[in-house]
Amino acid sequence: MSAERPTLPPVRLHTEAELARDALAAPLLARAVRLARWAGPGTRVGAGGELVDAQLPAAAEHLGLAEDEDGAAEASEAWRLAVDTGLLDVHDPDADEAGDDAEGTVTAGENLRLLTGGSPQDVLAIWLDGLEAVHADATAPVFDDFADLIGEDGAIDLDALDWDPEAEADFLDGVLGNLYLLTVGDGDGGESPVPLPALAASVIVPDDMGEPTDDILEQVSEAMMRLDDQFRLLEPIGLVSYRPVDEALLVEEAEQGAEGEGDRPPADDEDVSRYGMVRLTPLGLYGIRARMLEAGVDAPAVGDLADKGADALLGGIAYYPEAAARSEVEQWLARRGGDGAAAELLDAARGADQQAPLRRLHCQQALALVGAEAEPAVRTVLDDAQLGGLARVWLAERGAADVPPPPESMIFWLAIDTIAAQLEADGDLDELQGLVEGLAGQHSGFFDEAWRVAHPATADVLEAMGRLHSDKRKAKEARKAAFKARSRSDG
Repeated sequence: MSAERPTLPPVRLHTEAELARDALAAPLLARAVRLARWAGPGTRVGAGGELVDAQLPAAAEHLGLAEDEDGAAEASEAWRLAVDTGLLDVHDPDADEAGDDAEGTVTAGENLRLLTGGSPQDVLAIWLDGLEAVHADATAPVFDDFADLIGEDGAIDLDALDWDPEAEADFLDGVLGNLYLLTVGDGDGGESPVPLPALAASVIVPDDMGEPTDDILEQVSEAMMRLDDQFRLLEPIGLVSYRPVDEALLVEEAEQGAEGEGDRPPADDEDVSRYGMVRLTPLGLYGIRARMLEAGVDAPAVGDLADKGADALLGGIAYYPEAAARSEVEQWLARRGGDGAAAELLDAARGADQQAPLRRLHCQQALALVGAEAEPAVRTVLDDAQLGGLARVWLAERGAADVPPPPESMIFWLAIDTIAAQLEADGDLDELQGLVEGLAGQHSGFFDEAWRVAHPATADVLEAMGRLHSDKRKAKEARKAAFKARSRSDG
């Protein structure tokens, strides 16, 4: 039943139906769908499946981009996505059609039907394929003259690109991973955009560096410009909401550099926003988590445990933030009856391992959500050495009648178990100190009795109380009691 600390906090995802609607509304995928439906028997494609140049104006016009300076390029991008996601099937030219100018044809792909007639999962799977294609484009090299990259043998000279595809992908994934972490941990549902300089610095500046060096600052600046290009590509697929770097700002900085003033940090919030602002969309959270799971990263989501047993629930939420743990328990309870759920939770709360006190704490909080239906199950454990104290506290909080007084040994055991749970959870230090001093103050001679408690965490809890108690005399008593407890367990 022991739990591993998750690598990342749990994310709250929108429903698959909501996410699928977001995916269909993503500008790039929507354009790809329109072109897939527009294509017909006379549509001409190159050997690589690309739309031939002569057809790009018509494609742009169909998308309403005819007057746009970049209309043809955007039409070409949407066409590539339609091919990459299986909305279109490309048929190569006949074998007897020799030459580089040979053209192929296209037909509607199976995925085009799935987008309108399939399930939300089908839509999201196609969107993830599109994200993969756009991610590959975002990490592709940028070059001015393709001809300079062709070697004497006609092959592309990758060394001339000065491009490491794995390093480029790792850089972007690292940035997106940090953005994901900032989003799931910010407490406001990811509504706050992140300044591009801060995001770039998060993957460039070493954690142990105080004042960044000029070299590091230059790397951050270069990373910002790479990310500016990449986020401009990732926004149309619906991954991010992005405010690009203000191009006028780049002109200003170039002029300052020419005057010898050098780079300057943004002076206020308005300046920071001019350097670019980005946030993951709800669809983006889903997409990055899917990529993380594919890579083997532990990226939990609220609701993952709803169909698991109580042991998996209490172990899984052991280190969740309070709001996420409550939401997970609510979803778990929604699938069960109250009395049966209470009995299952209490059974899963037993144990002498390191996480057991934390399971019991979460069990008590979960029982509060069950309500009155839990009372029969709770009363069955009143004489249980591990659960009897928890049961009495729960019944007393509900104002239940006929709650038997606890034996003194149970009072001390529950005190040790409660502090052990908070220590394992790495809770707020001030709150923990208040808990320690409150429990020690409730019982005269607490430390004279606490060291005798037959709990696996007794010595560790008493040592922690010795560190945390603000009264020096009490702290010394706690340390002596910890020594006695240690000696007793070793003996």
